[in-house]
Amino acid sequence: MRYLLGFILCMLTFSAHTQILSEKARASVRDELLAERFDKLLPVLMDRAEIDMWVIISREYNEDPVMKTMLPSTWLNARRRTMLVFFRKGDSIEKLAVARYNIGDAIKSAWNKEKQPDQWKALADIISSRDPKKIGINISDNYGLADGLVKTDYEELLKSLPEEYHSRLSSAEDLAVGWIETRTLKEMLLFSSLVELTHEVIEEAFSTQVIEPGVTTTDDVVWWLRQKVTDLGLQTWFHPTVDIQRSNEQLVDHITAFSDENGSDIILKGDLLHCDFGISYLGLNTDCQQMAYVLQDEETEAPQFLQEALEKGNRLQDILTQNFRTGRTGNEILAASLEKAKAEGLKPSIYTHPLGLYGHSAGPTIGMWDQQGGVPGTGDYPLYEETAYAIELNTEVNIPEWDKDIRIMLEEAGFWGKEGFRYVNNRQTSLILIDPSAE
Repeated sequence: MRYLLGFILCMLTFSAHTQILSEKARASVRDELLAERFDKLLPVLMDRAEIDMWVIISREYNEDPVMKTMLPSTWLNARRRTMLVFFRKGDSIEKLAVARYNIGDAIKSAWNKEKQPDQWKALADIISSRDPKKIGINISDNYGLADGLVKTDYEELLKSLPEEYHSRLSSAEDLAVGWIETRTLKEMLLFSSLVELTHEVIEEAFSTQVIEPGVTTTDDVVWWLRQKVTDLGLQTWFHPTVDIQRSNEQLVDHITAFSDENGSDIILKGDLLHCDFGISYLGLNTDCQQMAYVLQDEETEAPQFLQEALEKGNRLQDILTQNFRTGRTGNEILAASLEKAKAEGLKPSIYTHPLGLYGHSAGPTIGMWDQQGGVPGTGDYPLYEETAYAIELNTEVNIPEWDKDIRIMLEEAGFWGKEGFRYVNNRQTSLILIDPSAE
């Protein structure tokens, strides 16, 4: 209960935009979230994947991405060679570590090195004594996040395991992806506050507190974003980008637009700005793209043609999210959305990805900017409930007033659950206005 109280205080802290939780308080929240995932989520996912034993093996500083999300707050890395065994036993999960230490409160050490010096033999004994029907291991053709079992450990596992169990080894891809992509209620409460904070930081970056037209460069804003997050006691999980579209410059191609080497440019009045920015906190990650306009002299709002362009970006978001259906694959959602958008006269590009424990997370990929015909493998994965996504896309819009096309680029966190789709913490429906006269 005290942890839950701390959780609520955490959310209030976000709202006030004042102080981030102390390291000790963060640890309590993270461990509470992890305990809930082990107790309530893992059994459901193991049953869904039809795996009764999950074996995860990793060495210090080369951690399996799944194991990384299972370590308690006081374990920043694995120790030596760490082996986790999750066995579906009746109505519960037996959680064991073939390691010298307990791993937090949830996973108990099951290896006495003095009695059995060989760690691999100890693992084999645990497996044999429980006689699982299907043993999941983290090997995957489609997901790097589910492919954490390295070649050396795989070979050692085969060498130590009785041959009769070799045929029971199976890819745990669906289980690993399910673990990474599925969000609990407490996680979503926290995530909403984290997305709100992301929006607040972007709004501050796109303001006269940071930007002086004719002086400030896009690179200045990028590094302000990095420093702001550091000053808050948080981290960015990728280097932000800030870019400009203006009347006297042609629209760049997608390769240039998505490059990290666009260069820096001085921000001027009349510029249409775009940023791509995300933060990490308490094991969760945000990913957001929003757009702003620098008012020219005598302007009190953005030109109507830019407002209408943004509306087309919002319409593309609506088309995409209206095509979400449980069980529908990422490629199916992509194809249906592109077809509908093009029928309405839009020029769409959709590249939406799962979001949560990792920024570019595991789950159904709904397009990539250079794969609009579908994404083999990850695009064939189905949509499940209780999952979060970065609704990431753009639409090209012709602007006669500028005699060119512009690109409306948007990205907002969304959630798919039993009641359908919702944005985690609203979405941008109007351009952020930077008013130099308000200084």
